[in-house]
Amino acid sequence: MRVFDHPEFDHHQQIVFGCDEASGLRAIIAVHDTRRGPALGGLRIYPYADEVDALTDVLRLSRGMTYKSALADLPLGGGKAVIIADPRRDKTPALLRAMGRLVESLGGRYITAEDSGSGEEDMRLIREETRHVSGLGHDGESGDPSPFTAHGVFCALKSTVRHRFGRDDLKGLRVAIQGVGHVGAHLARELHEAGAQLLLTDIDRGSLGLLSDELGARSVAPGEIFDVDADVFAPCAMGAVLTEAVAERLKAKVVCGAANNQLATPDVAERLHARGILYAPDYVANAGGVIEVEAQRHDHYDREAVMRHVERISATIDEILTRAREEDSNPAEVADRLARERLQG
Repeated sequence: MRVFDHPEFDHHQQIVFGCDEASGLRAIIAVHDTRRGPALGGLRIYPYADEVDALTDVLRLSRGMTYKSALADLPLGGGKAVIIADPRRDKTPALLRAMGRLVESLGGRYITAEDSGSGEEDMRLIREETRHVSGLGHDGESGDPSPFTAHGVFCALKSTVRHRFGRDDLKGLRVAIQGVGHVGAHLARELHEAGAQLLLTDIDRGSLGLLSDELGARSVAPGEIFDVDADVFAPCAMGAVLTEAVAERLKAKVVCGAANNQLATPDVAERLHARGILYAPDYVANAGGVIEVEAQRHDHYDREAVMRHVERISATIDEILTRAREEDSNPAEVADRLARERLQG
């Protein structure tokens, strides 16, 4: 497996492969950039087909975290960790503690938190081996960042809708949400409260049915979500969902969701732009969670201040989309350039 000439390698500062025979741990930590501060990024536990797929994911996700923190104006760099395992079958206290020791070996250059396949209780086990953990909550409250991620996406969606459709309200807006896990469900409820009409899908048919009944939403099969007659498509599941084929199929005129790395390739952003589909760059829209997780690291936690910070995502989206319109560029390209400008000071 080659690293330095990997297509997703982007001058990452450090890549660590960790193994623990006793617990079965096979993990990769990627530290992309620490110019703004220690690299913070979640721990993804997923049954990757092989190490190459895991490396590809961790390289892409860590770079996205660098850009996310820069555009969210946080004193953090970007990093990510992945464990090659099935979280439902392979996750044990011994494996998580071994992961904690791997995080500790980086001496604070990387701070971990929950992500797909890991949760707050997992972070508490990791915390037994390292203090470089966030997402544990304050004063007995949950450390789950999902509501903050969802609210940031909601704010980004409102801004993108305003730029594309020239309207400030969401009443009657048709939003197709792909994935109604923690973040997607919070987003659906907030959109429902704002009067949007929802079309939902998820591979978990049980959760999908319950949420659809709760919100009076229409549910569709996973493969049909790209073809529904919607104004907005909100990807809130796994990444790389926006392929060239999907970009051609979409009927929605706005894409704004919570999933990381939504673009399968950079060329897809240009195809969306050519079709008049306005794309809110994912690492800008979904920054609410990292804003909350960073705030949890400090002794004085002010939830209202965190929410104000999350809601500033709207202003960042406005800046990106305004630049994109003035330059006739796709928003993903503009966001990357703006993030690099902020990293260079």
